[in-house]
Amino acid sequence: MVEGNFVSYLRVSTDRQGRSGLGLEAQKVAVDEFLNGGRWSLVGEFIETESGAKDDRPKLQEALAACRVHNATLVIAKLDRLSRDAHFLIGLQKAGVRFVAADMPEANEMVVGIMAVVAQAERKMISARTKAALAAAKARGNKLGGTRSNSATIHQLGAPASQAVRVAKAASRAADLSPVIEHIRASGAASLREIAAALNAKGITTARGGEWRPVQVSRLLKKQGR
Repeated sequence: MVEGNFVSYLRVSTDRQGRSGLGLEAQKVAVDEFLNGGRWSLVGEFIETESGAKDDRPKLQEALAACRVHNATLVIAKLDRLSRDAHFLIGLQKAGVRFVAADMPEANEMVVGIMAVVAQAERKMISARTKAALAAAKARGNKLGGTRSNSATIHQLGAPASQAVRVAKAASRAADLSPVIEHIRASGAASLREIAAALNAKGITTARGGEWRPVQVSRLLKKQGR
C-alpha cells in the first residue's frame, strides 16, 4: 500500500499522440492502479510530448521541481517512459527526487543509481582506451598538444567549491518555489506572514523540513530577486 505525496509524469512521443491521447490514458490507468488503495495524494500531473531520445524535457523538469517542493515521489507508468539513456538517468539521480515506476515498483531511484554507476564505468573504460591510444600515438613519435592544470590552483578552489554547491542548492530551491509564490500572491497574499501561512497550508516545508515564518519567506524572496 503506497503512502505520501506523488507527482505523475506521463510522456507521449509525438504531437499527434499528445493531441489524440493515444497511449496517455493507458499510462494514467497504470498510475491510478498503482496508487489505488493507499493513503496518498497526487499533488501534480505533468504530460510531456517529447522524443525518448531527448534529455531536455521541460515538463519533466517541472515535475521534478514539484517533487522537491512537495517532498513527493515521481511516479511513471512504465520505466522506459523516462529514458533508455543511462547518461540521462545520471541527471535524474542528481535531481535528488524519489522515483517509482508503476509497472516495476522495485525499480526505484536505487535502480537509477545502479544504472548511473554502469554509465560511469563505461565512461571510465572509454577514458582508459583514449589514454591508451594517446600513449600509443606518443610512442610512435606523434606530438600531443594540451595544457596542464595547476594542482595548487585546483587545491585553492576546493574550499569555495563546497560553498558554491550549497549556494546552488539554495538557488535551485528558490527557483522551484517561484511559481508557487507567484500563485500565492495572485490569490491575494501580500505580506510575508500571509505568504508563510499559505505555504504552510499547502503542506510545503522549508528546506530543513520545518514550517515557514516571515523571516524565511523574506530570505526566499531575496534569492528570487523580488
